[in-house]
Amino acid sequence: MIAGARRLVVFTGAGMSTESGVPDFRSPGGVWTRMKPIYFQDFVASEERRREAWTRAFSGVAGWTGAKPNSGHYAVARLIASGNASSVITQNVDNLHQDSGIPDDQVIELHGNASYASCLKCGLRHELADLRGAFQDHGEIPACRDCGGIVKTATISFGQPMPPGPMARAEAETLACDLFLVLGSSLVVFPAAAFPLQAKQNGAKLAIVNREPTDHDVVADLVLHDEIGVVLATVAPTN
Repeated sequence: MIAGARRLVVFTGAGMSTESGVPDFRSPGGVWTRMKPIYFQDFVASEERRREAWTRAFSGVAGWTGAKPNSGHYAVARLIASGNASSVITQNVDNLHQDSGIPDDQVIELHGNASYASCLKCGLRHELADLRGAFQDHGEIPACRDCGGIVKTATISFGQPMPPGPMARAEAETLACDLFLVLGSSLVVFPAAAFPLQAKQNGAKLAIVNREPTDHDVVADLVLHDEIGVVLATVAPTN
């Protein structure tokens, strides 16, 4: 299917990174079984919730940062580098696709990125290393160095609007592809989970590689319940 594709788009979920030790969200031991999410409205309204969120971010308790790409990430990077794939649409926030060598402009992050922060008012990017000392040493909750606005890790929280730019880019890539490859997503979180269906309805073939069944399996052209790294090693060899 990859060999015959004119334009392949890769779509990745939490299962893409579990082989790197990054926990997923909903399975036993996942992030939301160990801590309750902080909703966007609460983060904005409450200094106490902002402090709690930053304590989590700097402690690394969620496990979203600090991991290394796995063989699956590198295989996707080879598909991108070879021209077999045009882009990666990801639900992940761990920056591992970029760390594997994929250029920033070919990674479309639907749920943001946990490796840096941004101002909710002016959008200025802030590096976590620049914010850590003042918070951990003096308890200063990060504020924007330019406008004084509220600063938040650049992830999309529950209750926060989806980012219009990445959503528009993801839709354009979805409608332009003739093969949509899902890797490690349970496909239960919408609107992101609508993209595979949109690709299929637009005439593209749909392939899903995920350890567990998904609701989209019935419409897919190929379903493999297997480990991503093992599967991709056969279609994106190292040489």
